[in-house]
This record gives sequence, structure tokens and C-alpha cells, in this order.
Amino acid sequence: MATDQGEEQRRARFEALARELIDPLRRYLARRTDPATADDVLSDALLVCWRRLDDVPDNALPWAYGVARNCLANAERGERRRERLVARLSVVAPPEQVAAPDDRDGELLEAMAALRPEDAELLRLWAWEQLTSAEIATVLQVSANAASIRLHRAREKLREELRKIQQVAGHEQSREGRGS
Repeated sequence: MATDQGEEQRRARFEALARELIDPLRRYLARRTDPATADDVLSDALLVCWRRLDDVPDNALPWAYGVARNCLANAERGERRRERLVARLSVVAPPEQVAAPDDRDGELLEAMAALRPEDAELLRLWAWEQLTSAEIATVLQVSANAASIRLHRAREKLREELRKIQQVAGHEQSREGRGS
């Protein structure tokens, strides 16, 4: 019970502090950055105030300005890191354009759509990304043996779906390798 009362007092103290700080901090940040960043930094600064509520002095506003200033500096550093990353990525050659599917691909796309999403993704990793079973295992976080078995089963399911589509379309089936 004493803990609940202490938490209520803490919450009440923070709510009073927040009412006192929100408008001055919002104005402080609005003069220094864009509105979206100001809102994010204000949230961060209030979170710091909550976490360090026991450290907040009686004259809280100057202390809170310092917290907001540090939070803004962190946000600006993060933005500079993002800008450097974008600059580095912009010099990397963009991926090749993927050709639109033609009529021959229609059956394959239809068969892939009929598969479970897990099987379709497994086949995409194998065929489109040209990953080995061991590499697929890493992506899916399973053993290489499990990936190999799943890949085999997914290929079989794809073959079966293609057979169904071709039968409906009136294509002749090859009888090679089958005992009649």
C-alpha cells in the first residue's frame, strides 16, 4: 500500500512538473528545430524528467532546458547519421529493374499465389535470390537440413500447382518418367 501511495505521489509530482514545463519547452524547441523534431524531442525530454524525477531541482525550468538541449543534440546527431547513410547509399548502384511478367510467367505467378506464403517465400529465396539451402537456413533461422527438406517440399507443391493450372488450361502433360 505504501508503494502505491508513493507511486501516486510521484505521478502527481510529475504531472504538475509537466504542466509547468511543456509550454516553455515547446517554445524553446520550436525556435531551434522543425515541428516534428520539436515534438519528438519534447517527448524525449519529458521522459528524462520522469526517469530522473528525484534529480529535478526546485527551479526545474533551467534544468529542463538543459535536458531538452541535450535531447535535441542527440536528435540532430541521429539526423546527421541518417544523412551520411543516405549519401553513402546513393552512390551504390540501384538494383536492376525487374521486368514485368509476361504471359509465360502468368502460370508460374498463379501457382506461386496458390502456395502457402512460407513456401512461396522459400522458393523466392532459392530462385530469385539464388540462395543455397544453407543460406536459406540462415535467413529462416532453421537448420540447413530443415531448409533443404522444406525447399524440396515447396518445389513439389509448386510442380503440383503448375500441373493443376496446366490441366485446367488444357495443356498436354508430359508422360516422361511416368509408368503408365
